[in-house]
Amino acid sequence: MALSGFEGFEKRLELHFFGDDPKNVGLGLRLLDFEILDEQILQAVQCTVVSAVANHYFDAYVLSESSLFVYPTKIIIKTCGTTQLLKSVAPLLRHASLLRLTLTSCRYSRGNFIFPAAQPFPHDTFQNEVVYLEDSLPDSLCYRKASVMPSKTPSHSWHVFSASTEATSYPLNGDVMYTIEICMTELDRDLARSFFQHPGDGKNGDTAGKEMTEITGIGEIIPGALICDFAFDPCGYSMNGIDGDRHSTIHVTPEDGFSYASYECVGSVYDCDDVVRVLKRVFKVFRPATMSVSTTCVSHDVWTLVAGALEPLGMKCRSCAVDEFPAAGNVVYQTFTARRNK
Repeated sequence: MALSGFEGFEKRLELHFFGDDPKNVGLGLRLLDFEILDEQILQAVQCTVVSAVANHYFDAYVLSESSLFVYPTKIIIKTCGTTQLLKSVAPLLRHASLLRLTLTSCRYSRGNFIFPAAQPFPHDTFQNEVVYLEDSLPDSLCYRKASVMPSKTPSHSWHVFSASTEATSYPLNGDVMYTIEICMTELDRDLARSFFQHPGDGKNGDTAGKEMTEITGIGEIIPGALICDFAFDPCGYSMNGIDGDRHSTIHVTPEDGFSYASYECVGSVYDCDDVVRVLKRVFKVFRPATMSVSTTCVSHDVWTLVAGALEPLGMKCRSCAVDEFPAAGNVVYQTFTARRNK
């Protein structure tokens, strides 16, 4: 728990591996025992699993502080609060090597913490985070870059570290994928109340989570997705969505004064129309006064749609920063604030 409230802004780590050991039968990292994930990797981070769902492509875990996604050759951990996310790197690499998987790329990203003084080492400064990652990664990831992408909104900036064995990224199976990460603050108070449990209603986290998904419209953001949701006591909400080989996730800290919500999804640039629909639906669930949208993709086809989706809803683009990172491609960071009524 932070000094003045719960820290909603997440830290996000994405690791990619390579390996073709026939003993893994195409499962790769999914062969990691649950006990290893929960008791060694997540324990180092200081969080635990509260709910889970899986399909043919990957496993999705809702955590006590955000989410974990495990694909055969990719793992994504996203944690909020005062968790120590980067302490997962060493045990992850150790157990991946036992599966004969070799790390090929790493990407770490986060926004500005609301309560930075509450963060433990190495998350107390971005410089310490970068040094910690540099020391944790093998020398084979020789293409490395760290950057803080600024904005004209004081409370928002985007911190990115990327490392790879290759300088550039190549589309998988000819498909060009994107990742969108949305951070929202100053949520509409009436809408935020939907993420509080009613005292004494006897509902557990799973039941209350399903109700929140339904009444808020979250279930309609990606209608075909399988949703694993969880509500926290007395307030807060997390959701993981599974749609084929694509994941999405939402996390909500609804307390007035430091309210925050995040949304993340992945997709193909060949389905760009989905971006506009998703952005509009996410905005309508939370109606934040301030939001940032980070788009990671080797193509420029996606980020150009963001402002066109949000500005008709009353949001004004205040800044746009662009940078290029090893293997990740282009990261475009845009910030928006609600237009004042004249």
